[in-house]
Amino acid sequence: MSLIHPTAIIEDGAVLGADVEVGPYAHIGANVKIGDGTIIKQGAIIDGHTTIGSQCQIFPYALIGMKTQDLKYQDGSVSYVEIGNRTVIREFATVHLGTADGEKTIIGDDCLFMCYCHAAHGVILGNHCICSNSVQLAGDVHLEDYAIVGGCTGSHQFCTVGTHAMVGGLTKIRQDIPPYMLCDMVEGACKVIGVNVVGLTRRGVSRETISALKDAHRFLYREGMNRSQALDRVENDVEQLPEIKRLVAFYRNSKRGVA
Repeated sequence: MSLIHPTAIIEDGAVLGADVEVGPYAHIGANVKIGDGTIIKQGAIIDGHTTIGSQCQIFPYALIGMKTQDLKYQDGSVSYVEIGNRTVIREFATVHLGTADGEKTIIGDDCLFMCYCHAAHGVILGNHCICSNSVQLAGDVHLEDYAIVGGCTGSHQFCTVGTHAMVGGLTKIRQDIPPYMLCDMVEGACKVIGVNVVGLTRRGVSRETISALKDAHRFLYREGMNRSQALDRVENDVEQLPEIKRLVAFYRNSKRGVA
């Protein structure tokens, strides 16, 4: 049984699952689908072609599925927002629709998108991602699973933050952030400062894997080699665990370059 406050507006066509709660003055658009047990708190607005999974929490005054700010958007285009299960969207966060027909802005399962964060058109967050307060993600930014981005960080469009990476607060992301690494602002630039040991340990990654990642980091950032030479050393001199292979592939496939 859904619990809908009498002041909430649910437009005809909206589909609400079982046990959905909608708070005072919230507004749910006609093309919205909301999964079982999700809670929409007071004043939140969910519009556009938006799908939200089960057991999510949408906090007061969050805006989801609003028209993109991309000036290339053409009126009449049909684009989407998709949010997975058990994800939390905090106060005043904004998640915008895609730009072109069919484009999706996606936030995966078990994510935390804190106050005042912004996901522009075509942004994709994997599962278990965390964006701290006021993170601003420009169009087509991609956060892989378990990525964490510190507060007040801004990302240039098309950048990727790799899996299990952690980016410090107040960072300016202009290039891709490699997986498993810890990045922060150093002398005005985003720098890879080491392996994300604490995060990886908390998630049960083995000591063997962390040690191999430390060796890879040493070749990539401490030995004074160019990137191509360093990657060759990583492939030849570091045990080729799945995480090492993924790290090397990330560098080789990057289109924006890696921090």
